[in-house]
Amino acid sequence: MNSYPYSHAILFVAGFISGTLNVVAGGGSFLTLPVLIFLGLPASVANGTNRIGVLTQNVGAVWAFHRLRILDWRSLLWGALPAVIGAGAGTWVALWTSDQMFKRVLAFLMVAVTLWTLWDPFGGKRAPASSPTGFWILCISFFLVGVYSGFVQAGVGFFILAATSFAGLDLVKGNAIKVLVVLATMVISLAIFASHGKVDWSMGLVLGLGNFLGGLLGVRLTILKGHNWIRKVVTVTIIVFALKLWFSD
Repeated sequence: MNSYPYSHAILFVAGFISGTLNVVAGGGSFLTLPVLIFLGLPASVANGTNRIGVLTQNVGAVWAFHRLRILDWRSLLWGALPAVIGAGAGTWVALWTSDQMFKRVLAFLMVAVTLWTLWDPFGGKRAPASSPTGFWILCISFFLVGVYSGFVQAGVGFFILAATSFAGLDLVKGNAIKVLVVLATMVISLAIFASHGKVDWSMGLVLGLGNFLGGLLGVRLTILKGHNWIRKVVTVTIIVFALKLWFSD
């Protein structure tokens, strides 16, 4: 653990905020990744360590959505399975990327994800997963989501919500599928990062506790507030990230 004063508290608070934000909307790792790097971790280790928090957050969220009977387990076939395959590929790419290059790619992706979420890439079109065309489009979409998740993970929730909206799901059900898909991809990516010594377990477990509790709060807010409230939160989150990126050095 880095000797920076109050580093445990900083990690826990960052994890709690990130966990809540990730479940309700997405983009929480845009907070925790810079915090981990600020506390002294190399970018590649921060990328691996951050997966602990995301994993614990989604364990709690999946359990909560399942208990509330909102989670559609059929999405394992067209969502989680192709995403896991993609995550394996994306994680290997991340391992072979230098720390300096990763920082540059992260900065680029923060801008790209912000622009993506401000633009409706599907033009209001829908393709339900129950239709043959929709099924294969979603499989391919979630494979690409998995590649992105394996590489950097930050902001992947926005892409998943875009895919589930394309499938005709509201944001409450979409969030339930999102946490299931992210949980599945985190298992494989964390295992690969850990096998290459790219995980700081002491920092990750502190972060993970905050993420876990924040994720439970995120599920509660999702259920209590509903689709329209989530849409507003997503919009505000995007604006905040855009302003942060615009005015940062």
